[in-house]
Amino acid sequence: MPDTRQPLSEKSAESDPIAQFARWYEEALAAVKPLPDAVALATATRAGHPSLRMVLLKDFDAHGFVFYTNYRSRKGRELARNARASLLFYWGELERQVRVDGSAAKVTARESDEYFATRPRGSQLSAWASAQSEVVASRAALERRFAAFARKYPGAVPRPPHWGGYRLVPETIEFWQGREDRLHDRILYRRGPRGRWVTERLAP
Repeated sequence: MPDTRQPLSEKSAESDPIAQFARWYEEALAAVKPLPDAVALATATRAGHPSLRMVLLKDFDAHGFVFYTNYRSRKGRELARNARASLLFYWGELERQVRVDGSAAKVTARESDEYFATRPRGSQLSAWASAQSEVVASRAALERRFAAFARKYPGAVPRPPHWGGYRLVPETIEFWQGREDRLHDRILYRRGPRGRWVTERLAP
């Protein structure tokens, strides 16, 4: 397991925040159980009323961080009206946090199709059966909808048109490393002129 007291400095951090995230994420995959890919997603209405929930990171690269959901869910409705969003990874075993602020946009239909095809059949059927974030009469009613879609799609389950991915394109990424005496390391990357990343240290 990595040394959780290992300093994080402007010199030791990668020049590219995605490379820095990849390094930390690999260490989290080895050390954090369960769900090292769990991340809190914050969205807000157009009027600025926030909401927060956990999602799972499914991909990341230089273009951003990808998660999947029902486009008609509360988060989907909020993102349709206000694309600003934040992600927060917390890996307590490593005393680390990563905060990503930026804007979210839908991934391509092809990307959503490819990911949906990898999901277990039950999860695919749930995407059809659940009107996410809406009031449901009872558990039994939800299970009847699930069974109805299982009969409708006895073989391959197509992706619902209202279900797919978002990519959060980062404008800032902050890496937080716990240190003794609460003198934590906080390294912030923000996009500067011409899209280049600028690195700064923040007070803990």
